[in-house]
Amino acid sequence: MTTSVKDKPGNVPAELTSFVGRRHEIAEARRLLATSRLVTLTGIGGVGKTRLAVRVAAESRRSFTDGVWFVVLGELHDSALLAETVAASLGLPDQPGRSVSDRLIDHLATRQTLLVLDNCEHLLGAVAEMAQRLLRSCPELRILATSRELLGVDGELVLRVPPLTVPDAVQTPPLEAMPQYEAVALFVARATAAMADFALTEANCAAVAGICGRVDGLPLAIELAAVRIRAMSVAQIMERLTDRYRLLTVGSRVAPTRLQTLRSCVDWSYELCTAREQQVWAWLSVFVGGFELDAAEGVCPEGLVADDFLDAVGSLVDKSILVREQVGEVVRFGMVETIRAYGRERLRESGDYLRAQRGHLAWYERLVLQAQSEWISARQIDWIDRLDRERPNLREALTFSLTESVVETDPDANAHIVNALWLFWSYRGLLAEARHWMGRALASSDDAQTVERPLTLYGDCVFAGMQGQLDDAAERAARCRALAEQRGDAESLEMANYASGYLAVFSGDLVAAVEPFQAALDSAYAAESHLAGTGLRIALVTGGLLGLAIATGLSGDQEAAAKCHEQILAITAPRGEFSFRAYSSWALAVTTLQAGETDRAATLLEQALRLLRQLKDPVMTGWCLESLAWIEIRGGEPMRAAVLMGAAETLAQTVGRFSVTLPYMLGNHDECVQLTRDALGDRAYGEASRTGAAMSLDESIAYALGDAHTDKPRTAPVASVLTPRESEVAGLVAAGHTNKVIASMLVISPRTAQGHVEHILAKLGFTSRTQIVAWIAENQLDRQA
Repeated sequence: MTTSVKDKPGNVPAELTSFVGRRHEIAEARRLLATSRLVTLTGIGGVGKTRLAVRVAAESRRSFTDGVWFVVLGELHDSALLAETVAASLGLPDQPGRSVSDRLIDHLATRQTLLVLDNCEHLLGAVAEMAQRLLRSCPELRILATSRELLGVDGELVLRVPPLTVPDAVQTPPLEAMPQYEAVALFVARATAAMADFALTEANCAAVAGICGRVDGLPLAIELAAVRIRAMSVAQIMERLTDRYRLLTVGSRVAPTRLQTLRSCVDWSYELCTAREQQVWAWLSVFVGGFELDAAEGVCPEGLVADDFLDAVGSLVDKSILVREQVGEVVRFGMVETIRAYGRERLRESGDYLRAQRGHLAWYERLVLQAQSEWISARQIDWIDRLDRERPNLREALTFSLTESVVETDPDANAHIVNALWLFWSYRGLLAEARHWMGRALASSDDAQTVERPLTLYGDCVFAGMQGQLDDAAERAARCRALAEQRGDAESLEMANYASGYLAVFSGDLVAAVEPFQAALDSAYAAESHLAGTGLRIALVTGGLLGLAIATGLSGDQEAAAKCHEQILAITAPRGEFSFRAYSSWALAVTTLQAGETDRAATLLEQALRLLRQLKDPVMTGWCLESLAWIEIRGGEPMRAAVLMGAAETLAQTVGRFSVTLPYMLGNHDECVQLTRDALGDRAYGEASRTGAAMSLDESIAYALGDAHTDKPRTAPVASVLTPRESEVAGLVAAGHTNKVIASMLVISPRTAQGHVEHILAKLGFTSRTQIVAWIAENQLDRQA
């Protein structure tokens, strides 16, 4: 007779509240238990390790003939009583004259049992020793442990329990999509339990998303916040989360003390750390959005960065205070905001907070200056990637550099960072961010006060021009000119001339741009700036040559433009630089295209796109794609032209339309759109354009390069590849419909619709719906359902 689950021995606690999410973690924990005899669930306090263990234990009872036994260790503080606590949980009778450990081994030696040891972090040594002894002596025993730190026993497999999934608080998903986020589902469940008429609505969903994100998706914090719904609106809860430790204080009275408030939960983690680990935790809280080891060593004080610093960092990872993340070949560390806020509080209490901020600013100032010095080199992409990873820390440093105490003692600190970052901001398409920080830098002090002010004015002039904000660009150029004339030094005058040149380019006055560019370059060449060791000086010269190439080439002087291109290559190619080579190839391509040299222009654009594939520059990629679209429409390929235009439009959204930045290209843009619409018709043009708009940067480059040498688009008839029903489904996919909608339209089940899509992908050798859309667009399939 088969024993039912409810008749199996064990003591798994009954769940008093609904369990939300964690399907992946449950499945993974059970898979690991089938592989290893010791599995430890680790994670930050309040992340839900115990609830997950209870659910895994309950779902595992069928697999253990002799039961699943749950041992609560959170309130046990004397490790000498560990064995007794386990024995009591198993219901073992006392046997005078025999050790408890021996009785445990005798009891479990032949039993197929799962032993759950909950909250082991404060008894690590004792638990590890006992677990190892039991596992060696009891071959059918398996142990599931929960701990903020791994046990460190041979054969142990670790499952790190992450916070619950949260929606984007900046771009809140639509209401119907919100419940799919675990954090939102938990908040709604607990808020409804606290106040029966609570409901997630259009009016409050953004605030709910904000709450879930602000508390890092931590279940404990979400539950504590949801309880506040009895006295506060969701918006009020969100507003008061600036001080989470004061707000999130009303928990379950029957919960362990360490889990009744958010502070007590984090206090428990802090107390489990050594004094040195506590100090490292506090200092590392000065970082925002993660950090790398060199930054930690550079910011922390010398006395803290001793031989055992790496051990302390590693221990904080083990204790779930730090989160380790692999980014390509780089290891980064981070803290959830709840842990970081606690660390900063401790740092303030120690009196070291201002010192830590100054150390953070100094280190990031050194970092960006080093990046600037190596900008025109083979390390350029590495530096772009590094600065991209450090954007939150750079913002933190820039903000602090504008505080009164820093401005008084080091007025150029902010300018050093801003001026070192402006090429990075340009290549990442971060024009709004660049203008924000340059604007704050320019407003923070008088022009005459900072040595680097001309460079800041020049940079902001360029960014304003790229955004089509010509009044701002003209004001910056005029200020730069006035300051240069006041100072009278060659470098300031070069900045003023570069600014005047680019202002003329963005204004569409190409002839007027030539003279200031040439004057700046003559001055730089006289000082041999293009040969100087600093990356900044080389970049300024190369940028001036690029501006001159655009101005001369598009005003009809191809010979002068080609000479500029050769000079740019002579500077950048031997150094292994990427960005200016890509920009120069694009500029020369546009010049040759206007001269009717279509094949050469296409080759140059392909060269640029191969460089841009590594740079991930959305602005220049968009410009290259639009330029290729002009070539495609002239070559009789309107479908490809439309797809490329759609992709270019999306990528260039960071700066505005191509023709906004370069107004003298407006005729080319409008002509391409009109010719493509005339060739395809409005409906097909719109569908092809949407196909391009849906592509990522990498997908759009692959599309542009993959068919670059194809004379004709693929024209395999649908019937030769897909069945009539598959053709119908493919058309609906191209129209942007989901499997569920397709099923409804064709009166089939969603599973059948999914099967058709999978068959289409397999037959065409594709891996994504986007590829189906592009294939449909190029072959001009009949989309009539």
